[in-house]
Amino acid sequence: MPDFTVDNPTPIYVRVADWIESRIKSGELRSGFRLPPERELAQETGVAYDTIRRAAVLLRERGLIVTVHGRGTYVA
Repeated sequence: MPDFTVDNPTPIYVRVADWIESRIKSGELRSGFRLPPERELAQETGVAYDTIRRAAVLLRERGLIVTVHGRGTYVA
């Protein structure tokens, strides 16, 4: 897992989204895979919950994930 705390001009939420995108494109996360809850992802990555939420918005905009209210977030 990348170190999201190092100084980098790219916003952390973009780096988190890029990391998840790379896992999807490599096949590590396949279509239909349910992502862990955002709070769990925040804890695992060591970033704020709001950062994960912003990364999820970006991934939805990129068409890589879908969120089903009450059920979870899945790889598209």
